[in-house]
Amino acid sequence: MDNRLPQIKTPLPGPEAARVLALDHKYVSPSYTRSYPLVAKRGEGMMVEDVDGNRFLDFSAGIAVVSTGHCHPDVVRAIQRQAATLIHMSGTDFYYALLAELAEKMAQITPGNSAQRVCFANSGTEAMEAAMKLARYHTQRHRFIAFLGSFHGRTFGSLSLTASKAVQRHRFGPLLPGVTHVPYPNPYRCALGHKPGACDCDSIGFMEKLFKTAVPPEEVAAIVVEPVQGEGGYVIPPRNFLTRLRSLADRHGILLIFDEVQCGMGRTGKMWASEHFGVAPDILITAKGIASGMPLGVMVARAEVMNWGPGAHASTFGGNPVCCAAAMETIRLLQEKYISNAARMGEYILERLGNWREKHPLVGDVRGLGLMVGVELVKSQQTREPHPEARQKVIRRAFEQGVLILGCGESTVRFMPPLIVEREQIDYALEVLERCIEETESSMG
Repeated sequence: MDNRLPQIKTPLPGPEAARVLALDHKYVSPSYTRSYPLVAKRGEGMMVEDVDGNRFLDFSAGIAVVSTGHCHPDVVRAIQRQAATLIHMSGTDFYYALLAELAEKMAQITPGNSAQRVCFANSGTEAMEAAMKLARYHTQRHRFIAFLGSFHGRTFGSLSLTASKAVQRHRFGPLLPGVTHVPYPNPYRCALGHKPGACDCDSIGFMEKLFKTAVPPEEVAAIVVEPVQGEGGYVIPPRNFLTRLRSLADRHGILLIFDEVQCGMGRTGKMWASEHFGVAPDILITAKGIASGMPLGVMVARAEVMNWGPGAHASTFGGNPVCCAAAMETIRLLQEKYISNAARMGEYILERLGNWREKHPLVGDVRGLGLMVGVELVKSQQTREPHPEARQKVIRRAFEQGVLILGCGESTVRFMPPLIVEREQIDYALEVLERCIEETESSMG
């Protein structure tokens, strides 16, 4: 496969894709959300080929998962070696070297001191469930504070924290009691109605009032936060937000949980997004980019926090040997070259996008850290009213021209390519995106 640039050979969807779509629509859960009819067959590097031979430039990375690109040869070799040696030996009942070695590696690279312990899961939502259970166990408290716009998973505990889209919670109640949501500080679109540029750390004041009126702080086990909000719109909080949040949590003996499922593993140009703010959590969870596409979730906690005993929590498949092998190789590749590439290419993208707000009335805001970049589309730059219809049109037109992008928040287009992306591919994707924005501006007036 040519792993450089797209090539569209058929109308989309093509004939074989149409056959698969019909089968999918008949047998697969209708709860899945698909932005466009891509039927993937294989992937290599930055490219995905569909079942009709069309090639697409992937700026979604399988939702920020294939951090080292599709089927990185080093990761594939690590998977093949491990699959030929030991595919499964439940780490909750037995021992194997890779599980302990990956735990050691995670403890070494996670913010805070090296006296940390690790619990393995299969996904981000499972890692969050583990974090919630540990927080309750350690503190002997039952409440949680989370943020509006957050996404922490779809299982019942993690869904109780999630506040990204109402449809994700619709008809699933009652959810876990004791969860209170507060505004996430958004410098572009303040949830508390402050004027642009005046939104600093309003969430902290909001929580302080909450502690005096409705939520006794001595009952709060943990505050759960994404250092950079993902599904909520690729929102980067003010510089001192996490510092003040850390101080607030410490003052009341509350644990601080960082959800770095999407923003971790090098995506922002550092191993962890929280490193940009110089704040360490008590518990950190990650998944997505940790194993280049293999299912793995991880919870890392300070050793004194992870004080539960045998039988308190476990997972049959969490920390599967093949997934651990993929993670060890992924971490090596990220540390050796791809985190630094994410930082450089992220700066280049933001430089290229620097004048888009002046050029395009549809563009309300451009923001990002590393290869976690959002372009928010609005009906009016003055009112900042979101424009979800325009966003969907832009995403669909980009797909038709061979570039895979996705949305987040109400009307943000997000760029989250594999961390291997090169300038030529960025230039191509941005040219397509800008063309799609211009077409949408013309067609929608």
